[in-house]
Amino acid sequence: MATMTSLIGLINKIQRACTVLGDHGGEGLSLWEALPSVAVVGGQSSGKSSVLESVVGRDFLPRGSGIVTRRPLVLQLHKTEGGAEYAEFLHAPRKRFTDFAAVRKEIADETDRVTGKTKQISNVPIHLSIYSPNVVNLTLIDLPGLTKVAVEGQPETIVEDIENMVRSYVEKPNSIILAISPANQDIATSDAIKLAREVDPSGERTFGVLTKLDLMDKGTNAVDVLEGRQYRLQHPWVGIVNRSQADINRNVDMIIARKKEREYFETSPEYGHLAHKMGSEYLAKLLSQHLEQVIRQKIPSIISLINKTIDELNAELDRIGRPIAVDSGAQLYTILEMCRAFDKVFKEHLDGGRPGGDRIYGVFDHQLPAALKKLPFDRHLSQKNVQRVVTEADGYQPHLIAPEQGYRRLIDGSISYFKGPAEASVDAVHFVLKELVRKSIAETEELRRFPTLQSDIAAAANEALERFREEGRKTVLRLVDMESSYLTAEFFRKIHHMEPEKNPPNRNGQDSFTDTHLRRIGSNVSSYINMVCETLRNSIPKAVVYCQVREAKRSLLNQFYVQVGKKEKEQLGAMLDEDPALMERRTQIAKRLELYKQARDDIDSVAWK
Repeated sequence: MATMTSLIGLINKIQRACTVLGDHGGEGLSLWEALPSVAVVGGQSSGKSSVLESVVGRDFLPRGSGIVTRRPLVLQLHKTEGGAEYAEFLHAPRKRFTDFAAVRKEIADETDRVTGKTKQISNVPIHLSIYSPNVVNLTLIDLPGLTKVAVEGQPETIVEDIENMVRSYVEKPNSIILAISPANQDIATSDAIKLAREVDPSGERTFGVLTKLDLMDKGTNAVDVLEGRQYRLQHPWVGIVNRSQADINRNVDMIIARKKEREYFETSPEYGHLAHKMGSEYLAKLLSQHLEQVIRQKIPSIISLINKTIDELNAELDRIGRPIAVDSGAQLYTILEMCRAFDKVFKEHLDGGRPGGDRIYGVFDHQLPAALKKLPFDRHLSQKNVQRVVTEADGYQPHLIAPEQGYRRLIDGSISYFKGPAEASVDAVHFVLKELVRKSIAETEELRRFPTLQSDIAAAANEALERFREEGRKTVLRLVDMESSYLTAEFFRKIHHMEPEKNPPNRNGQDSFTDTHLRRIGSNVSSYINMVCETLRNSIPKAVVYCQVREAKRSLLNQFYVQVGKKEKEQLGAMLDEDPALMERRTQIAKRLELYKQARDDIDSVAWK
């Protein structure tokens, strides 16, 4: 079976490691909170500081009037097998204090560093470890004394603020409550007992301590309280005789004070029969034994919490990515894996697994037809413009059979209007693809840790999209030019027989056409243009998809792969430069993971012996 020393000493060590890593709060129950400790609660001037000093065997706490303890003091006692006593503060880990007057001053100074030289309080704890052969292994949390009124220099909410702070410690199910009350006051009015009763109504976690037994009025005693008749707790009450003010002023050694306390109980007619379970030494052993027992009972739940947290930390490491090897082969492999992960997400957007690809279909189904419908063919094929174009088409040559050159010019002029919607379709799809690249990079979990690689992939992808856009633009313009370069003769053969006889020359020697003939020419050209429009409405989307969308799916990062393959180790490492905050987060997770694994192994190694 594990010894008390090894088990509680181990818990102290784990709690200290948790504190160093900041693992003592946040969402859910932290390991620090899961490990039992003793919260010391009492009203102002209840003798709380004297009890702690008696347990430690050293005079080390600041003293004075009003609220002296203005920050929680987490006090970890480590029993040593001999040697000099010393203390260490978490905020000054490389400094050992062997002068306990200096410890007192450092507590006061560290309090002022956070609260200023005021009477304000702070819930930021001070962490102090004391190593001594004269202590038992124990973790105590000294809390500000409960008060009933605010004094000058304190906010009006100070009473409530202190109670809320104390309550936040004692209401935790793993907290052992050390409720300190002065014997020369009515126990029914004890602030510590009142609060303990609220958070621990069964009394399972509460130890009662009566101080100042030697200061009670003559003819009175606290036997009824100490024997549990006046206010019963599940654990026995312990009486303490504090050092007198004269002893404090003379700096009487604490070991001598312990001896005087023992003598007081042993020679007291009221308390002599209780002497074996009174005094600060007995209290320390009682708390240590109970703490060891509680720890042993909590081990299954502590191990369960540790295992759960280890799983969560591993999952988070997997999510943000584990450290990358430093050799160039591993770096190149990582970059290519990141690219493949991005490419997968990008294709899912295009193929429908993720939203966004449907916007490309919207360009062809809505934007292009709407643009084609708005083309100014009515103005271009108006009777007036038809007359002008037909009249100017042949110059000084008279028309022989029909105004063929006029037809060609009208058709060429009309077809040129298709270039605008064709290029607009190319641009619209280009911007959709660019947006999908941006979204895909943001949605690729694996890439989040590498902002430089994100930028490199985005730049390479956008550069490729620009090439695809240029190719798409050339292709759709070729489609329009192809319609101009070769007209469908069959269409005009069918309308040739409908041409009217040529009118006699006008007085200027040029052919003249009736309004009806001009309207028919405009109608014929309009019919042909409608046929061309229908062709382009089908062929432009095909060209855009072929040149832009298909190529984006097939070869978006092909040139990037070639460039990456030529890079040296230093350049590859620069591409995998991570967000400093993420690197720090991974480091902290790794440290916590190591802490929890080590804690599990340590507890397993001693708890079941």
